[in-house]
Amino acid sequence: MEALLAQPRGFCAGVDRAIEIVERALKIHGAPIYVRHEIVHNDHVVADLRGKGAVFVDELSEIPDASTVIFSAHGVSREVRDEARQRGLRIFDATCPLVTKVHVEVAKMREQGCQIVMIGHAGHPEVEGTMGQSDGGIHLVETVADVAALDIPEGTRLAYVSQTTLSVDDCAMIIGALKERFPTIAEPKKQDICYATQNRQDAVKFMAPQCDLVLIVGSPSSSNSNRLREVAQKYGCPSRLIGSASELQPEWLAGKRRIGISAGASAPEVLVQELVERLRSLGVKGVRTLEGVTETVAFPLPRGLA
Repeated sequence: MEALLAQPRGFCAGVDRAIEIVERALKIHGAPIYVRHEIVHNDHVVADLRGKGAVFVDELSEIPDASTVIFSAHGVSREVRDEARQRGLRIFDATCPLVTKVHVEVAKMREQGCQIVMIGHAGHPEVEGTMGQSDGGIHLVETVADVAALDIPEGTRLAYVSQTTLSVDDCAMIIGALKERFPTIAEPKKQDICYATQNRQDAVKFMAPQCDLVLIVGSPSSSNSNRLREVAQKYGCPSRLIGSASELQPEWLAGKRRIGISAGASAPEVLVQELVERLRSLGVKGVRTLEGVTETVAFPLPRGLA
């Protein structure tokens, strides 16, 4: 057996920044540091930061007065941000700058009198944060069928935005349906799906046809990791999402000659290397990294942590 490693894979610039924000805040201000929601959707990362003194909460009401709070990489609504300010909490914002870009788009479009269609997954923290940038006038769609079911009066000024971690192909289909039904709908100057999501999906599209099995390292709660598994399936290769090497079942490898490996943007490289070692112990002889995009993006830290 041989293993192929997708390139790029794993951490993106937004995830690197979010984790560094928590670690620097702990170093400067000491534990506990409170984080609203998981800083990124990866169990390994969350457990590591919890061990260093980070406390993860669902609501601001769980945070004592005069504490430090960090907003997760997925972003928060205006209501959450206002509540934190009113309570006098020290705030560090780990929202990915590419998510913030979408927030700015929403605010600008609403100021211009547009109603907005958001393409995304209901209940995802990023979607809740983005839709929470306005008091109303935002409609959520997840599928092409949802576009057909939209109840929007004819003549309404309309624009669309999307969650940054969607399937590029699925999102393109929904955008096509929106443009067909609403020919004058305004679109972002630059697509909302982030560069890292695009690059990782393209790498899996290149890798999957060469493999008998694709393993995606990531947590079940990670949207972009789930999309990578779906992409591999769509490109003709059985695929599984696993949180760590310990979840790999030897019987999955029966009759397989080439195993592809990638990782979601919130999954650390150490988990990939542990999976490689596990595969070696089960008979994989060669490990080869495929050609792909080299990412050089980096985002600045918030004031007070740089």
